[in-house]
Amino acid sequence: MLRKSSPSPYVRRVAWVREIQTLLKEQKVEQAVDVLKLLRKDLGLEGTSLNDILYKNAAFLNLVDPISHELLLNLARDMQCPKRETDALKSSEKICRQLIYHLTPHSKWSRQNVPRRKSQACLKTTLKKKLTNDTVDLSGIPLSGRDLHRVAYYLQNNGSSVTAVDISFTELQDDSLRLLLPFLGVLPKLTTLAINGNRLTVAILKDLIEVVKDPKKFPSLAWVDLGNNVDIFTVPQPLLVALRKRFGMRSSLPTIYEYSEGQGSSYCLETSTEEISVFEEEDEDDEEDELEDHLALEPWSVEEKNTLHYCERFKNMATVF
Repeated sequence: MLRKSSPSPYVRRVAWVREIQTLLKEQKVEQAVDVLKLLRKDLGLEGTSLNDILYKNAAFLNLVDPISHELLLNLARDMQCPKRETDALKSSEKICRQLIYHLTPHSKWSRQNVPRRKSQACLKTTLKKKLTNDTVDLSGIPLSGRDLHRVAYYLQNNGSSVTAVDISFTELQDDSLRLLLPFLGVLPKLTTLAINGNRLTVAILKDLIEVVKDPKKFPSLAWVDLGNNVDIFTVPQPLLVALRKRFGMRSSLPTIYEYSEGQGSSYCLETSTEEISVFEEEDEDDEEDELEDHLALEPWSVEEKNTLHYCERFKNMATVF
């Protein structure tokens, strides 16, 4: 488990990307390749080829961070097989900027470099404001134990219309998420949960799977962003199946949000056709205890247009650079 005093994993990863930028400018390609190997290993992306990433049906199905995967593969290709030296440096520089953007928080609190001691004031300010697009956006605010209780209380009393919760880059650890799961699970309209960029480990996946086994918990959930944490590199099949059952009861699994130019700020779920899993058959008979919290669950129907208004990060990364 990471100590509170140690930086979150994304800090180390971004430092490696910046080091690669510097080494490439100094034409130290071999050293840059060595740093790239460290970065890919830290993100759990070893032993994959460029062909794998191009076939989303096979490769994107269970990766928690396919965007980093693709960017790192493209960077490796530019470094090792450049067409022209000047073009390779320009292309590699662009990919590094995209990686840094993707791996770092972009909330106004992060941009203003708010000190930890003022994080509680930031949280109070955010929770007092009217929700924008029915999204609770706490990204970039370090959450202490007391803050987590405030968030739980807020969700319990104001969560009936919430469709997205962004608690990315908030220094969440496994125990922190365990505390919030009962309150998140009863939000009737929650479709997207962003918990990327934290200190979560693979151990929390067991808790998450156990919760989603109950169809009454997370009734509308379509996707969970688990990327850029400590050692969570793939989404377990039982979790994917549970999401599929909630997202329209179709014979396809959600993979990744991608920006669609013709739909403004809407994001579509790409899907890949799969046979019914044995996990799904086993889960059909699973009925857990009734909800302990008192938030009333509202009926949820699948819209014909399966789009989610979320993840501005992906749109911005594709257009800014």
